Amino acid sequence: MFEKWGHSAVLFFYSFLFYLLTPVIVIRLLVKSLRYPLYRIRLGERWGFVPGRSHEKLTFWVHAASVGESVAATPLITALCAINHEFRLHVTCMTPTGSQRIQSTFSDQLGKTITHSYVPYDIPRAVERFLERIRPDMLIIMETELWPNIISLCRKNNIPVVLANGRMSEKSASGYERYAFFTRCIFKQLSSVAAQTDGDATRFIRLGVSETRISVTGNIKFDMVVEDSLRQTAKQLRYRLRGREKRPIWVAASTHSGEEEIVLEAFSDARKKIINLLLVITPRHPERFGGVINMCVSRGYRVARSSSMSTDEEFDILVVDAMGELMGYYGACDITFVGGSLVPVGGHSLIEPAIWGRPILSGPYLYNFSQTAELLGSCRGLKICNVASEISTAVVELLTNTETFREMGASSRRVAEESSGALPRLVNLIEDARIS
Repeated sequence: MFEKWGHSAVLFFYSFLFYLLTPVIVIRLLVKSLRYPLYRIRLGERWGFVPGRSHEKLTFWVHAASVGESVAATPLITALCAINHEFRLHVTCMTPTGSQRIQSTFSDQLGKTITHSYVPYDIPRAVERFLERIRPDMLIIMETELWPNIISLCRKNNIPVVLANGRMSEKSASGYERYAFFTRCIFKQLSSVAAQTDGDATRFIRLGVSETRISVTGNIKFDMVVEDSLRQTAKQLRYRLRGREKRPIWVAASTHSGEEEIVLEAFSDARKKIINLLLVITPRHPERFGGVINMCVSRGYRVARSSSMSTDEEFDILVVDAMGELMGYYGACDITFVGGSLVPVGGHSLIEPAIWGRPILSGPYLYNFSQTAELLGSCRGLKICNVASEISTAVVELLTNTETFREMGASSRRVAEESSGALPRLVNLIEDARIS
C-alpha cells in the first residue's frame, strides 16, 4: 500500500513538472521548426487530438519513437496484419523523421488497416484524450520508449503493455536505477517484455520486471526482408553513382555532429590512393543537412544533394538530404561506416548493412548495440576504428584487397542470416499477452 501511494505521489509530481515545462517544450518545438518546418505541423496530435476509432475491430497501438524504432517495427506490423486481416493498428512516433518513415513504408495501408499519429505528450489529460479516441486493446512499445503516464493509464484501463524488441544497455540501466523509487513501479506494470538478448533480460529484471513476464526473443531487425523493388532501386542507384569510371562507393551513415569532420579527414586521406572514391554522407538529423553540405563545400569538394542530383552532375560527395532512403544506399555501396559511434551516442543499427552483406566500419561507442557489434566483430564482419587514420586505412585496404573485401562482406551477411527468427517468437508472445 505504501509503495503504491508513494508511486502515485511521485507520478503526480512528475506530471506537475511536465505541465510546468510544457511552454518550454512548445518553444523548443517551434525553434526546431525554423530549420525543419515539419515540427510545427500536426501539433494537436501531441495533445491527444487524433481522429477517433471508427470500428470495433481489435486494435494494437504500436509506438516507435523515431526512425530506428520504426525500422524495427516494420516486420512486426507487417506480420500482425498478415496473420489476421481483422486486426487494426495505430502506429505512433515522436519525430517528423519517424513519421515520414511510417507514412512511406505503409502508404498503401494508411487509412485502412493502419492509422498513424504522433504520440501524445506524457501528461494525464493528453494521454486520456488519446486513449478515449483510439481505444486500443493493447499497447506495443518498441525497444525502450517508456513513458510513466502512458503505461500507468493503460494499465488503469486494463490495456496490456508489451515491450517488444526490448534493449537495455548498462548505461541506461544505471540511469534508471538512480531513480528506482519511481522507475521500479513503471517496469513492474509491463505485461510482457520481449528482450533482444540475455543481457538485456537480466537488466530488465534488475529494474523491476518480473522474471515470469520476460522472454528472450532476439532482434527482429534481423528478420527484415529486402523486397525486390528495393533491390532494383539499389541496383539503379549504384549504376548511377558509379558512372563510367566505376567509382567505388563509401557510405557514411547516420552521422552526428563531430563525426563528419573525422569522416572528411579520412576521405581526404583515402583519396590519395583511391582518386575516384565517392563518399555518400547521410546525416542522422534533417536539420543538419545544410550545415553538412556547407562543411563539405568549405573543404573544396564538389557536393551534390540526393534530392536534386542530376544525371550528368559531377561530384565528390553526395549528401543524402531525404529521409527513409538509407537502405537503398546500403544496397548501392561497396563499404559502409555507421555513425553515432565516433561520439558517445552509443551507435546506430549495424544490422541493415549486414543484411546487404557489406563490410562495416564503426567507431568505438557501440554500447546501444553491443551484442550485435560483438557478433559481427568476432567473425570479422565489423572493424572498429578510433580515429580518421584508422578509417582511411580500412577503406583503402577493403577497396584494394579483393579477398579481405569478400570475406568481411560474407561474414556480416552470415551473422544476419544466422540471427534471424525473432519475429515469430515475438508474434507468439504478443498473442499470448492478448489472450491472457
